[in-house]
Amino acid sequence: MDFGINADFTVPKDGTHQAAFRESFEEVDLAEEMGLDTIWLGESHFRPNRSVLAAPIVVASSIATRTKRLRVGMAVQVLPMIHPLRIAEEAATVDQLSEGRFEFGVGRSGNIRAYDIMGIDYSESKERFQEALDIILQAWSGETFSYDGKFNHITNATVSPLPYQKPHPKIRIAASSDESFGRIGRLGYPIFLGLRAMDVEDLKTNLQEYRDEWKKAGHPGDGGDTDRQAGEKDAETLQTAAQFTARKHQRQRPLRPPRALAQDRSTVAAAARPSSTMQPSNSRATRPQRAASVSSWVIRISVRPSAT
Repeated sequence: MDFGINADFTVPKDGTHQAAFRESFEEVDLAEEMGLDTIWLGESHFRPNRSVLAAPIVVASSIATRTKRLRVGMAVQVLPMIHPLRIAEEAATVDQLSEGRFEFGVGRSGNIRAYDIMGIDYSESKERFQEALDIILQAWSGETFSYDGKFNHITNATVSPLPYQKPHPKIRIAASSDESFGRIGRLGYPIFLGLRAMDVEDLKTNLQEYRDEWKKAGHPGDGGDTDRQAGEKDAETLQTAAQFTARKHQRQRPLRPPRALAQDRSTVAAAARPSSTMQPSNSRATRPQRAASVSSWVIRISVRPSAT
């Protein structure tokens, strides 16, 4: 099992962008100190009062050079918004700087407003995503290649640097809609599993489709490892989260005893997002059958199935 947290680089209430970077990098340092496995970075555009994480690959480079053990992952890099050759170069650079401590999570994002501002038609995002992923993989082969797609036209490109990991960093694709599970299974990639807007039964069905399509495509095992947000039933994970919270607050202000913190569910929830947004993703008691009703926080655990 892999234990990690999302670093949202959230702008503090009544705070500044400088404070957002300072406080978030303090969390990164604490994650390294406490032995967490991975720090995950999202991508957020045109939300100045919410997050400063508009260039997560740049932030990933900084994390890679200030840590020795902690892995850094994208959760996720929005492929349709940037030229895929640029993404290939920058991601490979982070992989080199971290000496292989990099995971490449990718997706399309549901932030339609960002697409509109950038002048990109969101209805094209699925095709743009697939083209970008194809180009990145070809670029990481190290061979000179050309590509003639619907949205991208490349002639005789040879990318440098190549990734540190061979043939490339682990690629993980966000699965947030019903049709995406089978498609990702056929491609043979691990998934980021979103629980915010999916019924438990739908989740079971979608995961089964993912595994079925994985097997039909001839990939080994029952499927890739599944990365999800932790819920309150993940007792050991949340105990670690409570300890993480305790250590963070200890640096800032007098602290209650750790045992009291571990018993305080609201404090445990805060481990994921120690800022003004420290709330479960779905705390409405009137929706007991929602997957998110187990109070999933932005604490990420990866479960890797055994090969069969």
